[in-house]
Amino acid sequence: MKANDHVVARRGVVVGMLTLALAGSLDNAIADSCNLEPEHGGMSFPVEHITEDWACRLKLVIDQYTTANTLGPLKTAMDAPMYFHLLDRPPLAAALINRLDLADYKAETRGPNRWWGNDGEGTEGMVQLVYHDRTTRVYYLEGTHRSRLLPNLSGKAVVFLRARAVKESSGLESMENTMVAYTRLDNRLLSGLASLLRPLVGATVTRKLAKGVDVVNRLGLEMRRRPERVLFEATDPPPLPEEDVAFLKEALSAGAPPSVGGRSGRSAP
Repeated sequence: MKANDHVVARRGVVVGMLTLALAGSLDNAIADSCNLEPEHGGMSFPVEHITEDWACRLKLVIDQYTTANTLGPLKTAMDAPMYFHLLDRPPLAAALINRLDLADYKAETRGPNRWWGNDGEGTEGMVQLVYHDRTTRVYYLEGTHRSRLLPNLSGKAVVFLRARAVKESSGLESMENTMVAYTRLDNRLLSGLASLLRPLVGATVTRKLAKGVDVVNRLGLEMRRRPERVLFEATDPPPLPEEDVAFLKEALSAGAPPSVGGRSGRSAP
């Protein structure tokens, strides 16, 4: 091999090593930039179990939020199995709420742990369950909101939910829920007006979250007071899916629903 060839070869090795080093540094920088803080609303969440690709998407909203809201703790009149069963099946919860005339909610499954929803009051969008375990849910949302007070808004949100079972004075079990929501507007001009819009947007987010908890609480109260009406509405033509009706029949007739899964899980984008 000629001297020039040796020089070229050595340069190639050096360039290769530098490339690998830079690539490794870039990977580390990306990984570090997507690290999520575990503390939100005074609560600690197991964010280390969220995959890196989802962590990056969540962090963008959290670090550049337009509003940050904490709501709760608020109670829901359901025991843990029924609460989590409905929480993880928005179409079933929305159908019961709609049929019982508690609100005009709609929801459809659009993929694994992914749903489209509409609250009947100008807000709709996609909801993705990013992480769940026995007491925790982490959601990523993309949606729009239309109202007379605010311009048409589109944006993204991250919601951390913590729920725990508590005993009421009656001896019945209810769920105590606390939510932390970060919302980021898509429109740069509106984001630039965040100081002016923040009170209105923040109040809207709080009201939407509070209404959702209140409606589910009213559903739980209806299940306790008039389980026969809930079953009637579930089976009234066109009936809800057979597996949902079977669950409700067993849960409401026994006074306590059968155990449902609450294992840890995460979604891929």
